[in-house]
Amino acid sequence: MKITRTSIISGITTSRDLDITEDQLLAWKGGKFVQDAFPTLSASDREFFMTGITEEEWQRLTKEDEDA
Repeated sequence: MKITRTSIISGITTSRDLDITEDQLLAWKGGKFVQDAFPTLSASDREFFMTGITEEEWQRLTKEDEDA
């Protein structure tokens, strides 16, 4: 399913094709924890789904923290 999110860090909007079903999406909207609603998604994909933050953004942030 194509999911579009705007990063809460950068404001950049990104779309990704995530392996989720409509039933899983409804379970999440109904209050299931993201890791329970989407057990096959990686932690990175779940983070993107919830916040729009991509793996590349996390890597840049981590690198910036190490350089500071």
